[in-house]
Amino acid sequence: MQMLFQIDITNDRVEEAFSTFFASHKFKLEVIEFAKRIVRGSVEHRGEIDHLIGTTAEHWKMDRMATVDRNILRIAVYEFLYEGTVPKKVAINEALEIAKKYSTSESAQFINGVLDGIKKKLENQPLPNPCPDKKKREQPHHSRGER
Repeated sequence: MQMLFQIDITNDRVEEAFSTFFASHKFKLEVIEFAKRIVRGSVEHRGEIDHLIGTTAEHWKMDRMATVDRNILRIAVYEFLYEGTVPKKVAINEALEIAKKYSTSESAQFINGVLDGIKKKLENQPLPNPCPDKKKREQPHHSRGER
């Protein structure tokens, strides 16, 4: 979330955000790879992700959302669409934990509502497989606290 926040605020390139973040944070290689995949994917599919968030968050424009909240939503929606090994309920719960830690209790309620709405949309009208040429990833799941 911190790297997406940095990219959102500074318009840094993804690789620049990685360099800055990982220079001051030490993680296991598998956690670094997972975090990089989430950040790259969230940035690469930002238009689609933001559209889905924007059409679900009634009366809220993306640029009016708190930067932290917007990026928590982007991570969870990326996981909904592209990380087949992460159950949607787990992605929602992790997003809420991050919101409680880095944002406000009102933000957690807002994020829960938006993600629940997107989850229902996807269950009622599944999108075509966003990665038809890729098999579902079978990576170990890591809690966001490890990223």
